[in-house]
Amino acid sequence: MIEIENVSKTFTLHNQGSAVIPVMEGATLSVQPGECVALIGASGAGKSTLMRMIYGNYLAASGRIMVGGIDVAQAKPRDILALRRQTLGYVSQFLRVVPRVPTLEVVAEPLLLVGENRDSALARAGDLLTRLNIPERLWGLSPTTFSGGEQQRVNIARGFAHTYPALLLDEPTASLDAQNRDTVLSLVEEAKDRGAAIVGIFHDEAARQRVCNREIDVTGFTPVAA
Repeated sequence: MIEIENVSKTFTLHNQGSAVIPVMEGATLSVQPGECVALIGASGAGKSTLMRMIYGNYLAASGRIMVGGIDVAQAKPRDILALRRQTLGYVSQFLRVVPRVPTLEVVAEPLLLVGENRDSALARAGDLLTRLNIPERLWGLSPTTFSGGEQQRVNIARGFAHTYPALLLDEPTASLDAQNRDTVLSLVEEAKDRGAAIVGIFHDEAARQRVCNREIDVTGFTPVAA
């Protein structure tokens, strides 16, 4: 479902004479349906960079990034947007939404974008918000007014609303209490059971042991000259 082959990445420092800095080379990994792979490595090793390349936020310098038959490294912007809508979900650490949109609508939006019936989309959103302990009295408010922990849980609910065939998870259990952490890990397990291919960053070792099938140390993709 996710196939990464010989991917490299450089950054150009335009404020330093356009110096080109190699940050990753030879990145290769495969993630099958129903499998969760954890990216590990020291801070700065390239975990987030690789995730952003898979999602299409960063352009790979070379190599192939196949997700659901689309090469993200070569795809046109409209094709990447379609991939994100239908196939590839991304749960980041931060909630980014339009202000004043009610929380229930924020969570239901990914379902509505793929043509889900409005009533069933809102019901799914409500179920996820309930599981993640967001009180119903808050559902009609914008999540931009919420605490950081509440926003994180809304973001997780939004990320799991649609049954994406592939998922990217960036520290989904960070800063959560034990109950909500367990709920998030259960959502990951449910996604695996339905066949989602998942790539995640989990600094919580116990979380990795519970939901991840294997680990990939991205330090091995660091250029020798870096």
